[in-house]
Amino acid sequence: MEIFYYLVFGGLGLVVAAMELSKNNKDRINTTPAFNSFKNNYLLVYSLMMAGDWLQGPYVYYLYSTYGFRKGEIGQLFIAGFGSSMLFGTIVGSLADKQGRKRASVTYCITYILSCITKHSPQYQVLMIGRVLGGIATSLLFSAFESWLVAEHNKRGFDQQWLSITFSKAIFLGNGLVAILSGLVGNLLVDTLALGPVAPFDAASCFLAIGMAVILSSWTENYGDPSENKDLLTQFRGAAVAIASDEKIALLGAIQSLFEGSMYTFVFLWTPALSPNDEDIPHGFIFATFMLASMLGSSLAARLLARTSTRVESYMQIVFVISSVSLMLPILTNFLVTPSGERGGSISFGGCLQLLGFCTFEACVGIFWPSIMKMRSQYIPEEARSTIMNFFRIPLNIFVCIVLYNVSAFPITFMFGMCSIFLLVACFLQRRLLVIADKPKNEDWDALKERDTEAEPLNI
Repeated sequence: MEIFYYLVFGGLGLVVAAMELSKNNKDRINTTPAFNSFKNNYLLVYSLMMAGDWLQGPYVYYLYSTYGFRKGEIGQLFIAGFGSSMLFGTIVGSLADKQGRKRASVTYCITYILSCITKHSPQYQVLMIGRVLGGIATSLLFSAFESWLVAEHNKRGFDQQWLSITFSKAIFLGNGLVAILSGLVGNLLVDTLALGPVAPFDAASCFLAIGMAVILSSWTENYGDPSENKDLLTQFRGAAVAIASDEKIALLGAIQSLFEGSMYTFVFLWTPALSPNDEDIPHGFIFATFMLASMLGSSLAARLLARTSTRVESYMQIVFVISSVSLMLPILTNFLVTPSGERGGSISFGGCLQLLGFCTFEACVGIFWPSIMKMRSQYIPEEARSTIMNFFRIPLNIFVCIVLYNVSAFPITFMFGMCSIFLLVACFLQRRLLVIADKPKNEDWDALKERDTEAEPLNI
């Protein structure tokens, strides 16, 4: 069965190469040299930031286990990270809008570097502090950089459609190519050079430091709403009112939470799904295959976003249905394919079918990221962009914490079935968003700002 892995990886690689090389004028958008320089600067920074994140991912659990911690203790560390992101995410998002997105991006680098440094200690309390810092950094990674990009793009007067180019390229590079290269670098440091499981975290710190230097030397500052009379609670209230008063924003948040919740659950479950009887599977190679599938999705998204006749709200319904079906495969194979009772060995026939389905899901992930970024740039008001984006992550982090805490309490087929249902719900919500997309807001943001200004400040 080992040849199967190479066939899947090679097939995906050929398709990605063919799609990139066969792009014609309909698949490209004519831009200006000034925009290309701006885009390339952001892609460099984003790739460095994602390298700092991807280098750590495969080795976090392994590092904790080498320090002698049990599965339950490691689970608590992971829950602390997601819980930290949930508790502090809205605060750092609001601070990014008020104090500046460039400053928030630099804070991300510093916070994540400190988190990496804590990995040198085998003390549980120190590692817990590192997970809390990592959760804060994650909130900044998925809000401050995108908020800075959208605001700076608009401030420089670039065409709104050009944002889709930056979004799709960022996912293609940061969530695809950089992820694969980071896995290879981590493997080189830990296995080939035998530098130990902390080495990838030290390498991540170096990439983050380089990225921070680029930000400090080339980025300008931009803000959401820097009004001096706006305290944090007023910002929270304004963001909550914006979500409650505009159905499009609320739908977008629900869609994002449902898809990302399913995605993070998949991250926890794909290993036991492919090796239920402790089959010997190449985790690193499969991870690289998933990232290649994600690159395929982002390449396809670039083509879709380049065509003005194709609406994001329309094709994303199909993406959610396909992703739902792909996560149903573990359930179908459990009923239709006779499971093997042997322990160990190579991947089973059912596992091969599931791997193909999981690659399909990862391709959907590659389409999802630039598409959701495009929709966020259209529907979320600039004044509270980071705050609202981190509001969206609250139900996501609650869901992930619940899954982590109860991951061993339910059969794996139940978990995949739940994710599949979530994705179908996301499809229906996406359909609703398409129907109301062209309707005016119930209450514009200027009116909300005036109402908040009239409210008495709480001076927090």
